[in-house]
Amino acid sequence: MKKKALFYTFLLVLMTTLSSIRTEACTNIIITRGASVDGSNMISYAADSHLLYGELYYHPAMKWKAGSLLSVYDWDSAKFLGKIPQVSYTYQTVGNMNEHQLIIAETTYGGREELQDPNGIMDYGSLIYIALQRCKTAREAIECIVSLANEYGYYSSGETFSIADKNEAWIMELIGKGSKIVDGKNINKGIVWVARRIPDGYISAHANQSRITTFPLNDPENCLYAKDVISFAREQGYFEGEDKDFSFNKAYAPLSFMGMRACEARAWSAFNILSDGKFSFEENSKMITKDAYDYLDYAMGYNAENPMPLWIKAPRKLSVKDMANAMRDHYEGTPMDMTKDVGAGGNALPYRWRPLSFKEGDKTYLNERAIATQQTGFWFVAQARPSLPDYIGGLLWFGTDDAATSYLTPIYASVNAVPPCFEQGNGDMLTYSDSASFWINNRVANACYKMYNQMQAYVRAEIDKFENAELIEVKDIDKKALSMSSEKEAREYLTDKSISIAQNQFNNWKMLETKLLVKFIDGNVKAENNKGEFIHSPYSKHIPDSLQQPGYTKKWKETVVKDNGKVLEIAE
Repeated sequence: MKKKALFYTFLLVLMTTLSSIRTEACTNIIITRGASVDGSNMISYAADSHLLYGELYYHPAMKWKAGSLLSVYDWDSAKFLGKIPQVSYTYQTVGNMNEHQLIIAETTYGGREELQDPNGIMDYGSLIYIALQRCKTAREAIECIVSLANEYGYYSSGETFSIADKNEAWIMELIGKGSKIVDGKNINKGIVWVARRIPDGYISAHANQSRITTFPLNDPENCLYAKDVISFAREQGYFEGEDKDFSFNKAYAPLSFMGMRACEARAWSAFNILSDGKFSFEENSKMITKDAYDYLDYAMGYNAENPMPLWIKAPRKLSVKDMANAMRDHYEGTPMDMTKDVGAGGNALPYRWRPLSFKEGDKTYLNERAIATQQTGFWFVAQARPSLPDYIGGLLWFGTDDAATSYLTPIYASVNAVPPCFEQGNGDMLTYSDSASFWINNRVANACYKMYNQMQAYVRAEIDKFENAELIEVKDIDKKALSMSSEKEAREYLTDKSISIAQNQFNNWKMLETKLLVKFIDGNVKAENNKGEFIHSPYSKHIPDSLQQPGYTKKWKETVVKDNGKVLEIAE
């Protein structure tokens, strides 16, 4: 047991080291039981960073000897922060979900820089994965996160957590209290925080901007908060006024243009998609419905006095597929549509390479940033399904790289092993692996980037075919697992199915990448028959027929003519 314990301690350190990233560009959507088609609580997460390698973290349940210590490393930098006592037993975790169907995800909002504590031991990533190993419910996770941060100090900046179990879904925001050393001790050690339970039947979203404003002060069933969350803000000079008017984000993470346009705009877009363009919410005990575009000036960064609600009522029952598709958004059909301006190039590419802004003359401009983005390491839609026992109910739909060109495959949270294509250590950001999901998804995505309006639709059709089929297959898998004589037998079956589905689709994606090269080489598009076979000429099976050359978008052609038309114009 000692060797086994040391091995899994090593895996935790390895996971942290390989994940030395900065995930300040993430997006979460939260859908409650009453808003989902199958009565599950769901959380989506895109872990976005140019340094993050996409892999599936796995930690089996473990017993620990008395006196064991857990080394804590900053998830962003791999810096060693300190050691804390280990508990006697830790639960199994697969990605951001554990064996009890607890799910935790995050986005970093930063907030006031002076509130970071350089001497803290707990960073936000460690809070997530330690809470998953120690807690069964969302409320337990909130209590655990608070306790760890207050006891050992909080190292990171402001953070928003999505936390859900089988019954409840919460949005929690926290930030450190800085460093004030008196007699060698930090008397401000710990965090201020607020956690709000999302009403059943509603959806919420956040994307790197604090979203909790005012909150009920006497409703512990639905709202929890630090006892000094208001008084500390007063002491720091962040707030004046009556307690009932206190706003967490105004005090600890004041809005800026970029906070709205690069962050809140993504939450707005998720709401716009999932609400069919209508935001319904309760205000002053009355239900109100507004058009999504009533908040467009806020989302675009022009009007901070018109904030959208923290959550909205779902107009219909939403599925895993609805949620996954929202994570693939580039503001299509809105004024921020990234496919429409000249920045999209000649093939409507909805991406802008970093940095997030650029200067031209004496003005600064934005490189638009949507939910789907090129720098995603991994992403998922996680389901906590109360209608099923935990070993079947916890389901993580997992993918790597850009959500718009990658698929989600079902991984049960009770698995005894993860698919080899997702295994930790199978490649990294500096090491290519032809057996890793992250690398083949990057190959497919980067292929699409050169001819996006032609190629992405082709890839998306393959994604939809696979995901829709798996949504059906999962029902059969659930039913068969339920019929088995023991949990052990069911877990072995669910492990085999999770691995085989993932590996088969990984192999399909390798073949797809090859087909993309052949089909779209040199800006041409080769035609296919209804069997997916290339159409050849009547004279040779080796020469394509019905070859198309779609060229460039109208916007691009207009821009080229304006820029260099006199040189390029064909003389009559």
